[in-house]
Amino acid sequence: MNFWKKNLTQGRCLGFDGRTVSAKEAAELEKMLDENGVSLSVDHDLAGDIWENRPVLSCEPVTELDIKWAGESRADKCARIRKAMEKKGADLFVLTSLDDIAWLLNIRGGDIHCCPVVLSYLVMTKTEIRLFANEKAFQTDVLEALEKDGVTLFPYDSIYEYVKIFKKDKKVLLCKKKVNSRLVSNIPADTRILDEENLTLLPKATKNPVEVENERIAHIRDGVAVTKFIYWLKKNVGRIPITELSAAEKLYEFRSEQEDFIDNSFDPIIAYGKHAAIVHYFATPETDIPLEPSGFLLADTGGHYKEGTTDITRTVVMGPTTEEEKKYFTAVLRGTLNLGAARFLHGCTGVNLDILARQPLWEMGEDFKHGTGHGVGYLLNVHEGPNSFRWKIVPGGNAVLEEGMITSDEPGYYREDEFGIRHENLMVCKKAEKTEYGQFMCFEFLTMVPFDLDGVVSELMSVRERNLLNDYHAQVYEKISPYLNEEEKEWLKRCYPGNLIKIKKHFTKSKRGTAVMDSCSFLIYYLACFIQKLLQTGCYIKYGKIHLLQSAHHEYPAQ
Repeated sequence: MNFWKKNLTQGRCLGFDGRTVSAKEAAELEKMLDENGVSLSVDHDLAGDIWENRPVLSCEPVTELDIKWAGESRADKCARIRKAMEKKGADLFVLTSLDDIAWLLNIRGGDIHCCPVVLSYLVMTKTEIRLFANEKAFQTDVLEALEKDGVTLFPYDSIYEYVKIFKKDKKVLLCKKKVNSRLVSNIPADTRILDEENLTLLPKATKNPVEVENERIAHIRDGVAVTKFIYWLKKNVGRIPITELSAAEKLYEFRSEQEDFIDNSFDPIIAYGKHAAIVHYFATPETDIPLEPSGFLLADTGGHYKEGTTDITRTVVMGPTTEEEKKYFTAVLRGTLNLGAARFLHGCTGVNLDILARQPLWEMGEDFKHGTGHGVGYLLNVHEGPNSFRWKIVPGGNAVLEEGMITSDEPGYYREDEFGIRHENLMVCKKAEKTEYGQFMCFEFLTMVPFDLDGVVSELMSVRERNLLNDYHAQVYEKISPYLNEEEKEWLKRCYPGNLIKIKKHFTKSKRGTAVMDSCSFLIYYLACFIQKLLQTGCYIKYGKIHLLQSAHHEYPAQ
């Protein structure tokens, strides 16, 4: 902005292709330039005049999303949006965000990398729906199904001429943050524009019961793939050559073996060692490094399935780690578990709950410099609004958490040039009990992949946190183990026994081959649990008697 203010003098004109800049951004720019007497032009493709051998627009085949996946018909969705238009007093609704169009019409495509959407625009009135897209991408049966529901196809670029004939007595609802500046500039100046969030935003974010159940299935399939991958990593690191890129290829192979797998939901982040300290690192042939049997590997990946979209991060212990690394590994995990276990009154936003994930790090004067969670689409964009978890209020990021919203829970910790840690589960918001105080809400973890206990210092966790982790791992084993081979199943059983107290050495084999604890260890174990419970409840033992702590800060007396 300062550059333009300094170099664009009165009487000059700043021109760019308005299709690449939102109407909101262009309006802010125009206001700033107007102060210097500079005009703005957004109706010409300047780059196109000199771009030789420019690639043509993508035209991947369009498919219908069957109602068994979508949970709601296209006709019912459109009827809902028309009712919302009526409440707003809008005569036309202009929709240009590709994921919103795909959701509304129950169609999917492949025009954007890792996002199964269709290059298109849409205009809805009280009586018709115009879809502006490349006809070559639509097979006859898809076109016929759309036409049956009142959707008529028009050439992709013809929308710019169509909006010029909007009548001045009509009210047009659109979101200037989403609609490009060329399109808005073509709407007659005397036409009233209602600049509001897309009417599809909340309906798309609040998944219906069919979508939620399908997502559970997708996450079990994805959980099998990722669990197999973690086992493969821990078994083979140091034995065979593995790099960041080859590890990503291996994970894709595991996912491809799962029923209804379509593609990655984003480019995988497989970051080893100091690379994991770069929050949005992705390996290239130039940066690719071999994995070694030490330290951490951070794997942030996801997949698209017919049943939905996944996004998961696991930090895998590849070998010996320092006590400091384990301390932060445990702190981040505690944050993940505590946020996932939240119970809260309806009306809360992600800002209200974010502290649950950050508190273990904040207590140490540490933090992670990114949001704690983002909304996730249903076989759509892996990043979707309006739901999120953040510690501070940002414009448009304070949506009330509603039943059916799927949000990521992904605190982290990053030490520059040393290591990085992130644990991420997706979770769906659900109704809990309703009392005189109102409707309480809670979360259900969708992601079904174990956390690596090799990085956990159990003594740094409360009894509640250990129980949360044990309960989660019990769910993982129940849902994932039937799809593992015997070797993988035994590994999962050994590595995630559902008991964080270090008593492995006290187990012996019975004649039937089951693990049995000797009587002495049994007593030691339960005595340890009893003492831990006392400490958690603010008690201590002295001279054979149980004493309550007098300090509210639970400071233990000197011995």
